Amino acid sequence: MKNALRLLIATMTLATAAFAGVSVGSAASGSKAGPPVHFVASATSANPVTAMRIYVDNISVYLVSASKLDTLVTMSAGTHNVVVQAWDSTGAVFKTPLSLIVSVTTPSPTPTPTPAVFPTPPSTAVIKGNIDQMAGWESCTVCAGANAAGPVATYSMVENQASPSLDGASAKFSISGTTPYSDALWWKQLGAADFATHLKYDVDFYITNPGVAQALEFDNNQSNGVHKFIYGTQCNIKGNHWDVWGNAAGNWISTGIPCAPPAAFVWHHLTWEFQRTATNVIFVGFTYDGVTHYVNRSYPARASSVHEMNVAFQMDGDFAMHAYSTWLDKVTLTYW
Repeated sequence: MKNALRLLIATMTLATAAFAGVSVGSAASGSKAGPPVHFVASATSANPVTAMRIYVDNISVYLVSASKLDTLVTMSAGTHNVVVQAWDSTGAVFKTPLSLIVSVTTPSPTPTPTPAVFPTPPSTAVIKGNIDQMAGWESCTVCAGANAAGPVATYSMVENQASPSLDGASAKFSISGTTPYSDALWWKQLGAADFATHLKYDVDFYITNPGVAQALEFDNNQSNGVHKFIYGTQCNIKGNHWDVWGNAAGNWISTGIPCAPPAAFVWHHLTWEFQRTATNVIFVGFTYDGVTHYVNRSYPARASSVHEMNVAFQMDGDFAMHAYSTWLDKVTLTYW
């Protein structure tokens, strides 16, 4: 069927329902779940699916620019009206309503785990500094969307900005447009680094209007001729949490760590720590504005015959593509 959409949503109990040409397997309305509630959903259409969103009691709590999602949503005890919605590239909207009862139980005490420790880079580590000032940045808009076939945004990058800046030469990134939830992606290739198993991505950023930003994405990508390691992270501003990229499933996965809208017109400092094995990406943790969080998640890498190392940054637009800008400064990648 043209524009047919299928959603699969998993929480506690699976049931089946049908809604106006939409085939749905979901937690049955009235079923009980404990917080946080686990949502797994996928959407298909005759046209590329550009975004999916979860609404709880008419408030947006999660958005992903992809055709599937896997996330945990914290919900208060009680009955909630939930809608899982998707859009395709033509603007067609598909949605499935649910009524969920969230019950709170007191878990048994568990020992506090010993946190991971960020390793100190050795003296032999490679340091690529002031990447924001380097020439040769590449960019795209369509490739930044779901299945690398998203809607078109208006976007730009201007380097060597004296103000705002921390070192006198920041890079300004801007996005706007007319198609809802359009994205723009920029990246800088740094040459092959097949040997590297530890990465530290350090960046300062400054944003003008965080209230209209859907998400800000900070990534590294490494390929060693056998595997591609996607160290993908995003501050999901509208969803209010940090996400990491699940390589095998190819979708954003919430860490459960909050990421509230960053304050406007001030500099924010972010450092992500990554590791890898021969076949897996490891998100060790990050420090954001002086607060450290340990993520400790691992996902399989993908096959690749490419040899590369790069730094990437992405801006996601909201439902009305309100214009906003972000400056990056002192972008540094350390690896060994």
